Amino acid sequence: YQNMEKCITPLPEVSSADKVVGGALEKWPKRAFAVPPRISSGSIPNIDAEKFEKDNEVWRERIAHYKHLIPLSQGRYRNVMDMNAYLGGFAAALIKYPVWVMNVVPPNSDHDTLGAIYERGFIGTYHDWCEAFSTYPRTYDLIHASNVFGIYQDR
Repeated sequence: YQNMEKCITPLPEVSSADKVVGGALEKWPKRAFAVPPRISSGSIPNIDAEKFEKDNEVWRERIAHYKHLIPLSQGRYRNVMDMNAYLGGFAAALIKYPVWVMNVVPPNSDHDTLGAIYERGFIGTYHDWCEAFSTYPRTYDLIHASNVFGIYQDR
């Protein structure tokens, strides 16, 4: 068990059994844009509500640009992978399009944000990109790699 501890995201503490772990979650689709309890409680070091909102705004602007380059609303791209999901802002900015996003958090990134991604209502996983990913590459119609290469430049 002790060897696996570093692989398991700890659950935030709760004050009583009737509380949702970490705090109450908004109903969908508000949940995708509400500050996740792990961020509002301060359990992710150096990430606060202001950084969360800024990340959402960055992705809204980027998707506004991307939609002119990629036919997002036509259903051509259905399965999308975000190789470095950070807070899940890319997935949130895509919720009005007919796409599904697999959010990937590299375990050697600066922040362990997968719990916040789950609290936003998104799916995700950890993955070290120096290793093979367990699904066939053609499973994804679009692979997004924002800032992922900088994480591995010294390896």
